[in-house]
Amino acid sequence: MKTLSVSIQKEAISTLRQGGVIIYPTETAYGLGADAKNLHAVEKIFVLKGRATKKTFPLIVADLKMAQQYAEIPTLLLQIAHRYWPGPLTIVAPVKKKTGLAESVIQKDGTVALRVSSCGIARTLSYAIQAPLIATSANYSGDAPSYSVRAVKNSLKRSPLQPEMFLDVGALTKRCPSTIISEKEGKIVLLRRGTISIPKIYVA
Repeated sequence: MKTLSVSIQKEAISTLRQGGVIIYPTETAYGLGADAKNLHAVEKIFVLKGRATKKTFPLIVADLKMAQQYAEIPTLLLQIAHRYWPGPLTIVAPVKKKTGLAESVIQKDGTVALRVSSCGIARTLSYAIQAPLIATSANYSGDAPSYSVRAVKNSLKRSPLQPEMFLDVGALTKRCPSTIISEKEGKIVLLRRGTISIPKIYVA
């Protein structure tokens, strides 16, 4: 993965603060990013992806402290987070009250999906804007995840909107998506298989 200049990173941060949408790298694939507290920006991502608004987006946060500002993370999930974050593990937990998050990122059951990415660029962006980043794959709905900016642009050709900025760090290694888990009655619930295997989660 190529590094980004300080000026490019500053431009990306400014774009996010102004309600723009960016393409940025994560540890799994390129993602579509926006300030998760900016409703207009989040709505643009729904249009960009051609995705039904009844589906919510997962979020990337700067660190565990930020995750706890937005969600009530049960003790068991906290233990797992301490072990696997930063990394490709998404935790679904009840959202806290008055977080300022756009309603469209909160699921009907009052939960939100969060992860601390092992990609430093993603964490830096979230920290800089002091808000979670939308972390949906950078592709039109129904297409495969994109591992290069060229693939992103090709997938989004049919979209009526385009991102304001592309953070191109070169081709990413193809990986499985993040593992998604939640907690119910003191037990781990596997919602999606991913990079982190099931046995590792259960022994955490």
